[in-house]
Amino acid sequence: MSTIPLGRRLLAEFVGTALLVTIVVGSGIAAEQLSPGDIGLQLLENSTATAFGLAVLILLFGPVSGAHFNPVVSAVDWVLGRRAGTGLPAADVAAYTVAQIAGAVVGAVLANVMFDLSAFQISDKDRITSGHLVGEIVATAGLIALIFALARTGRHALSAAAVGAYIGAAYWFTSSTSFANPAVTIGRVFSDTFAGIAPGSVPGFIVAQIVGALIGLALIVVLYPDVAKTAGNVVVPHHDHPANS
Repeated sequence: MSTIPLGRRLLAEFVGTALLVTIVVGSGIAAEQLSPGDIGLQLLENSTATAFGLAVLILLFGPVSGAHFNPVVSAVDWVLGRRAGTGLPAADVAAYTVAQIAGAVVGAVLANVMFDLSAFQISDKDRITSGHLVGEIVATAGLIALIFALARTGRHALSAAAVGAYIGAAYWFTSSTSFANPAVTIGRVFSDTFAGIAPGSVPGFIVAQIVGALIGLALIVVLYPDVAKTAGNVVVPHHDHPANS
């Protein structure tokens, strides 16, 4: 369990998630403007910015909050560590989730404002198909398995690069372009741009993400039966030291 005060961790989760959505939405808007009519090039620009940006955010905020930026990551952390006393307490998971969702909405608004668009928008981009939902299950399962495998095997130093690389790749190998995050999904409702998602598509995406998280959790428990011992070190270890408290 982290020794860092909850307030500091929530600030890190709020700002980190806000900046993540700003990167996702902002790079999507820039891609539309720079490469009009070329969807493949737009996706390349969007995915590249997201992969690098996510890696940087994990390095920046990870030592404070773990850099979850994702309610399903926080929830799985609690599920795995609740008996061993290593994961987030349930109350912290709830607080993390609120901070992440609020940050995601603010991040979308910030991206809109930076590109001189209307600050408050609602997307009309319908993304619900059976293929998209399967894509979200696959993307989220892989993300959960990767994060907890890195923690269990002591390879935390690789988390920023590995998670960024996975999300960047999943933009391309999943039909949904790998949202894999309920907070980010909600945040992207508030920008009617390349990276947006219509409100009607959100419930299906979130259900698929929860299913994917459960599959990823089951896989990691089978592969690493003692994974609960390191649940508190997800995504990055975050424990104060007396010298830097």
